[in-house]
Amino acid sequence: MLFNSHRRKLTVKNVEVSSSRQSEWLDAFIRFLTKELQLADNTLLAYRHDLERFFLWLGSRQMERLTVRQLADYIVFLDNQNLADASRARHIVSLRVFFRYLQSEGILKDNPAELLGSSKLWQRVPNVLTRQMVDELLVSPQPDEDKLYLRDRAILEFFYATGCRVSELVNMRLPDVHISEGYCFCTGKGNKQRYVPIGRKAIDAFNRWMTEERPAVEERRTKRTGIPKDLHKDADCVFLSHSGRKIRREAMWELIKKYAIRIGASPAISPHTLRHSFATHLLEGGADLRQIQEILGHASIMTTQIYTHVDQSRLKSIHRKFHPRG
Repeated sequence: MLFNSHRRKLTVKNVEVSSSRQSEWLDAFIRFLTKELQLADNTLLAYRHDLERFFLWLGSRQMERLTVRQLADYIVFLDNQNLADASRARHIVSLRVFFRYLQSEGILKDNPAELLGSSKLWQRVPNVLTRQMVDELLVSPQPDEDKLYLRDRAILEFFYATGCRVSELVNMRLPDVHISEGYCFCTGKGNKQRYVPIGRKAIDAFNRWMTEERPAVEERRTKRTGIPKDLHKDADCVFLSHSGRKIRREAMWELIKKYAIRIGASPAISPHTLRHSFATHLLEGGADLRQIQEILGHASIMTTQIYTHVDQSRLKSIHRKFHPRG
C-alpha cells in the first residue's frame, strides 16, 4: 500500500490552519516521499513547487473544509497561470497525492481531491531535430570560440548517443562509463540503473575530452583548492565545469541553448529535445518500441508510445508492401 499507519501521526490543533502548519505538513509529506517512496530529487522538488503554488492560491481558505467545487476553482487558477498541459496535470497529481497523505494522517476526514478528474493530456508531438540538424549541432562547439569545446562536443554526443536525461548525465561517474565495452550505466528515476550502449563517435569525443582538456581543468582545480585531483569530491564526475566542479544541470541547458542558437535552430531546444530525437531516430531506423523503452528507462510502454507518431510514413509503406490488401 502507498500509505501505512505505522508512522507518527500529524495532528491539527485547531480549525484555522496557519502558514507554519501548512509548512509543517508539506515538510512531513516530502520526508514521506523521500524515505518511504524514495522518489528522485527532481520529483521531490516538483511536488514542493506544485504544493507551494497551491498554498498561494489557498490563502485564508480552510483546507479541511474545501469542496470539490472550490478545488475546481483551483484548476481554473492553474489555467490562468499559462501552464503547459503536462505541468497542469502534474499539479493535479501532486494535489491528489498530498490530500491522500493528509487523510492517512487523520488531518482530513474526506478527500475531495480524489474526485478531481485526471487531466487528459493532448498527445503533443515532441520537439524533434532532423538528422541534419543533429549533425550540425554536434560539431557546433569550436576551438576558437568555446573554452571547453571538446567537453561540449562530448556532452552533446553523449546526449544523442544515449538518450540520457540531463540529471542522469550530470550525475554520471567515470566508473559508469565502460569505453572498451562500448556502454555506460545511467541511474534514472527511483535510482534505477540501466545499461545503455555508446556509439563510436560519442566514444571518440569522450576520449578527446578526457585526454586533451580534462587534465588542464583538474590542474586548475588543484591549484585553486590545494586538493589533489584524486581526492576532490568531484574527481570521478564525467563532465566538469571550467573550475573543475561537477557541471550543473542549468549549465547543461544553457550549453545546448547556446549551440542551438549558433546553428540557427530554435532556442527552445533543450537536453530533452536530444532525448526525443534519439528515440525518434531509433524508431525510424527500425528499433523495437520495447527496446527503446528499455534504453530510455521508461517504467511504462505508454510513455514510449508518444514516439510512434513520428514514423507514420514508414509504417504506411510497410503496410502497403507486406499487407495483402495494402
